[in-house]
Order: sequence, then C-alpha cells, then structure tokens
Amino acid sequence: MDFATIFLSELVGTTMLLLLGGGTVASAVLVKSKGNGAGFLFINWGWGLAVMMGVLVSYKSGGHLNPAVTFGLMASGTKFSGAEIAGYLLGQMLGAMLGAFFCWLAYKQHFDEEPDPANKLGVFSTAPAIRNPLWNTITEAIGTFVLVFVIIAAGKYTTHTTDAAGVGPANLGWLGAFGVALLIVVIGIALGGPTGYAINPVRDLGPRIMHAILPIKGKGGSDWGYSWVPVVGPLIGGVLAGLCAGVLLP
Repeated sequence: MDFATIFLSELVGTTMLLLLGGGTVASAVLVKSKGNGAGFLFINWGWGLAVMMGVLVSYKSGGHLNPAVTFGLMASGTKFSGAEIAGYLLGQMLGAMLGAFFCWLAYKQHFDEEPDPANKLGVFSTAPAIRNPLWNTITEAIGTFVLVFVIIAAGKYTTHTTDAAGVGPANLGWLGAFGVALLIVVIGIALGGPTGYAINPVRDLGPRIMHAILPIKGKGGSDWGYSWVPVVGPLIGGVLAGLCAGVLLP
C-alpha cells in the first residue's frame, strides 16, 4: 500500500477510536453527564466497542490503530516499507490527537463544569492506581503483549480455518472486528485496574498533548512525569508479543 492510503485510513480509524473511547470516559467521570458514575466496566466496554468501530473504518490499512500492533507485526516477520511504517505511525498519532479534540468539543460544557482537574486529565490520558513507574511499565507491557499476541493468533486462525473460497468458521466479515472489541474488554477487566490500560502509545500520548494545548477551563498539569510509561510499556509488550508469535504461532 502507498503512504497516503495507509495514513488516511489510520487517521480516520484512530480518530474514531479516541472520539468514542475518550467520550466513554468523559461520560462516566465528568460532572453533570448523564453517564456520570457508570463505573470501570462501562469504560471497558466503551473502549472495546470504540476499537471495533475504529477497526471497521480503517479497513484499507488493516486497522492497526496502535504503534505496538505495527511494531509487533514487524517483529513477527511481517514486512513493511519505510513509507508504509511512516503512514501507520503518523496516521495513528494525528488521529489520536484529532479524536481527543472532537471529544473535548462534544463535552466542552461538562469540562467547564467539572471541578476536579484529575477527572479532566483522566478523559485524555491514563494514570496509575498505585504510582510505581517500573511496575506500571510491566503492567502495560503485559497487557499489550496479550493484545498483540492474540491479534496475531486471530489472523493465523483465519488463515488456517478457511478454505480456498474463503469459507470457514472464522469468515465472519465485519463481525470479526467484534473479537477485537471483546479482547479489549477482557484486557481491561483483567489487567486494566493498575494503570487504566493504555496498551497503545498514541492513545495516551496524543490526547495528553491535546490536554496540554487545549483551552480547558480549570485544568491542571498534564502529568508529563508519567507520560513515558504508557508509551514504553506498550512498545515493549508489542515487540515481545511479535517475537514470541514468530516462534509459538508458526
């Protein structure tokens, strides 16, 4: 694929992902929202379905939406040109920023009314329940390992369970994206408690940048001291998953 096709596809998909995922958090935590107080499971499902919708609209590029997925696939042996890699990474980053911007627009009045700066930041980026950068990084790496390893396995499952005509138990069309949604939900339920499970560098970094530059009434700092954790952890986990998949999922 050419750079432009991949870039636009990933841009659209990641914008959709962050608009709906961030919107889920905004609905659950911002004051006067009708979804206020809905809880962590509500957020898990919202993010899962947000990823599903992002994957569906980024079908042309394969719906990576996540540098950890792109690098994980590379580590597993998938070949991408330099232009393709640039298209994936730039589309993902700019899409994450754009999605966060649209989320802020949708909830502008609620951001204005919200008294807690931590809740405002929480719509944009993750934060640990217990702050320990080493263990927080390990948690993010483990969660992202599961994400990328299962995604690679799902692709191989489809290949090995369909016949030459494309008929088989895995040939579900757009419903195949629902499997990704369920994967995100179960990672959130099982591994999201310690850090809020970014499991995607641009999902955290892009919106955190937008939090810093947008004119959000009463906002606090953007917690840059923690910002490297949801970038480094997912990249480590994604690459390790790709390397292990190359051996364990031949």
